[in-house]
Amino acid sequence: MKFIFKIPGPILVFLGACCLSFGGLIVKSFEGATLWQILFWRSVFFSIVVFIFLIIKYKKNFFNSIYKSGLPGFIGGLILSLGYCGYVFAMYNTTVANTNFIIQTQTIFLAIFGYIFLKEKISKLTLASIILAFSGIILMVGNSLSPGQMTGNIAAFIMPISFATLILIVRKRPTIDMVPMQLIAGIGAILIGFLLSQKILISAHDIFLGFIAGFFQVGLGFIFITIGARSTPSALVGIIMLTEAVLGPLWAWMFVNETPPLVVLFGGTIIISTVVLQFFNRKVQN
Repeated sequence: MKFIFKIPGPILVFLGACCLSFGGLIVKSFEGATLWQILFWRSVFFSIVVFIFLIIKYKKNFFNSIYKSGLPGFIGGLILSLGYCGYVFAMYNTTVANTNFIIQTQTIFLAIFGYIFLKEKISKLTLASIILAFSGIILMVGNSLSPGQMTGNIAAFIMPISFATLILIVRKRPTIDMVPMQLIAGIGAILIGFLLSQKILISAHDIFLGFIAGFFQVGLGFIFITIGARSTPSALVGIIMLTEAVLGPLWAWMFVNETPPLVVLFGGTIIISTVVLQFFNRKVQN
C-alpha cells in the first residue's frame, strides 16, 4: 500500500482521471437501473473500497484516521456527496453534453480557488494551457450543447464546485490524509440514493456494473486523485482532469463502436497535447 504514496502526484491524478473516464461507458451498459439506483449501488461499493483501503493502511488506527481529517474532512465529504447527487440530477434534467461540459469547468474553479485561498501562482504557461485545453473541450461538445433545463444546468455546477472544494481541502492540509473524507462522501451518497430511489433492488447484471463503477472507476479514481493532489498544484490538477473528457469517447469508440466525430478527435488531441506540455514543463522545472 505504501508504494502508492511514492508515485508522483501528477501521475496519480492522471491515473484517477483514467479511472473516472470509464463512467459514461459503464452507465450506458446498465440494463434497467435508474440513475438514483446507480448512485446507490455505486456508492455502496465505493464506500467498501475506501473502507478496505483505510483498514489496510491504518489497521487499529482506522477511526483515528477519520478523526484526524477533522471538521474540514467531514464538511468536504458532505459537499462531495452533494456533488455526486448534483451530477445524477443533472443527467435527469439537462442534456448529457451540457452536463459533461459544465463538469469540465472544474479546471477553472480549481485555478481560481487555488489562487484565492492557497495563494498558488498561475504561470503564463499554465494560464495559456487552461485556455487552450478548455477550447478543446468546447470543440468536443460545442455542437451538442443546448440551453437545456435551467435547474439541470445549475445542478451540474455542484459537481465541479464540490470537486474543487475537495482539492482545496487536500491542498490546504497536505500532511493530513484526506482519503477518509471519501468514505464520508460515499456514505452520504448512499443515504441520498436510498431515499430518492423508489426501490433499491436491481438485476444481478446491474449490481455487477455498480460494483465495477464503485470499486474501480470511482473508488480507485478518487483515492488516486485525493493522494496525488497533495503534491500537485490545483491548476495542474484541473488540467490533468480534462483527460477524463478525452478518454471517455475513446472507450466508447473501442468497446461499443461509437465512432466520435472528427472535431471530437481534434479537440481531444489539443487537450492531450496540453497535458503532455504541462508534464514536460514540470519535469524541466524539477
